[in-house]
Amino acid sequence: MSSTYPLSRVRQQFPALRTGSALFDAPGGTQTPTRVADAIRDAMVSPVSQRGRNNYSEQNADRIVRGARAAMGDLLNVDPRAVFFGRSATQITFDVARAVARRLGPGDEIVASRLDHDANVRPWVLAAELSGATLRWIDFDRETGDLTVDDVRRVLSDRTRFVAVTAASNLYGTAPDIAAIAAAVHAVGAEIYVDAVAYTAHELVDATALGADYIVCSPYKFCGPHIGVLGSNVEKLEALVPDKLRPSTMQVPERFELGTLPYEFLAGVTETVEFLADIIPGDGTRRERLERSYAAVAKHEDALFERLIAGLAEIDGVERVGAPRTHVPTVLFRIDGRTTAEVCAALGRADVAVMGGSFYAIEAEDWADLRDGAVRAGIAPYTSVEDVDRLLHAVRALTL
Repeated sequence: MSSTYPLSRVRQQFPALRTGSALFDAPGGTQTPTRVADAIRDAMVSPVSQRGRNNYSEQNADRIVRGARAAMGDLLNVDPRAVFFGRSATQITFDVARAVARRLGPGDEIVASRLDHDANVRPWVLAAELSGATLRWIDFDRETGDLTVDDVRRVLSDRTRFVAVTAASNLYGTAPDIAAIAAAVHAVGAEIYVDAVAYTAHELVDATALGADYIVCSPYKFCGPHIGVLGSNVEKLEALVPDKLRPSTMQVPERFELGTLPYEFLAGVTETVEFLADIIPGDGTRRERLERSYAAVAKHEDALFERLIAGLAEIDGVERVGAPRTHVPTVLFRIDGRTTAEVCAALGRADVAVMGGSFYAIEAEDWADLRDGAVRAGIAPYTSVEDVDRLLHAVRALTL
C-alpha cells in the first residue's frame, strides 16, 4: 500500500486478475505473470534434448538447468551447485528423509513439529519407523500459534540427529525464529531441515543467515511454476545417498533428480526469480535487486495485512484463530454460526477467493482442536486495498 510500490504495474503482469476476482488464496498458490508463462512456452518450443555439449539441443537443455540453479541460488543465497529440483516440496522431503533414515538407527532421535504441513511431518515419521530412531515432537502454543526456540530446546538432546521445522506456518502464518532454532539444533550436533514453502513468498531467504542445513520451497507459491526446489551445501548433499537408478550419476546435485528434468518449468523458475527482482527496477546483482524488491513487497503486504486484521477485529462475530507474534501476511478466522464451508462458498459467490480447512497441517489441527478448520486469507504482491475492502465487506455481510 506504499505510495512508492508499483502496484498497477505489478497487477498488469497477471492475466488472471482480469477476471475481477479479489484473490486471497495465495497461501495455496499464487497467480502467474505473463512473462513466466512466456518463458515456459518458449522453452517448450525451443530445441531441447538430454543435457550435453554436442549440439544445440543438448546445450540449450544444459543452459536452462544451469540458469535455474543459478537463479534459485540467488533467491535462497546458497551455492547453485547445491540446488536441486523435484516434482514438489513434498516429493523432495520424502526423498531426503529416506536418505537420512539410512544414516540413523535405534538410539537416534528425529524431531518434528506439530505446527508443520504434513509434507514436513509424515516423511520424518516414516524415516523414524524405517531407521528405528525415536520421533519427538515440538509443541506450539494452541492459543496464539506461536512456536519458540524454547519449545524446540525442550525436545533436543545429545541423541538428536535431525530436526524438521517450518519457517512459516501455512495454517497460522507463524514465522518462528529459524536462526535461533538452528543455533540450538547445531549446539547439540544435529542438522535442521527447513520448510520455507510459505516463507519464500514473503521473505527473501538467506539460508546461511538462517542456519538452515537444508531448505525447501515451491515456486508456485511465489508466482512461479509447480515444481519443488531444495537448497543446501555441497558437503551436506554428498553425505546423502538417495534412491536412484543404477546408471544415473552420483554427482551432486544431479543424484537427487530422478529422470529428465522438466526444462520448461526450470525456464519458468528462472523467469520467476527475474520477475521478483524486477518489481522495483534498478541496478545491482540479482541478489541485490531481490533484496530491494522483497523489502518493497514486504512493506506493501504488511500495510494491507494490518488493514485486514484491523477490519476483521471490528466485525462482531468474527474470531481470529491464532495471533502469532511474528508472522507472514496470512490470517485464519471463523464467523460465529457459520461453518467454514459455508463462509468459503458465500465469499466465493461475492467473487472473493479464500480457502477453508486445515490445509494438510493435520498435526496442528489435532493439537489445537480445529475440527472444522477455519477460513484462510493471504496477501500477495498483487493484492490491493480494494481487494482487502471487498473481503471485509463480504465478511461483514455474513454477520448481519
